[in-house]
Amino acid sequence: MEEKRLTWDEIVEKYPDKWVGMSKIDWEDEANVRSAVVLGASNKSEDFMLRAWSGEDVFTMYTTPNNLY
Repeated sequence: MEEKRLTWDEIVEKYPDKWVGMSKIDWEDEANVRSAVVLGASNKSEDFMLRAWSGEDVFTMYTTPNNLY
């Protein structure tokens, strides 16, 4: 599978109201993603936490700001 880098705006548009697992992140600053390779999207952050705990390089973020679930 080819890895496709998406901007944060593209990620939000493609995966609204989802937790996204990302790798190869290009950070705009210490809190904002400029672009990344999306590994998947889910309604539950736990799906990606388990992958991170098993050693996979994955960072998880929710696509809708100010919504904590």
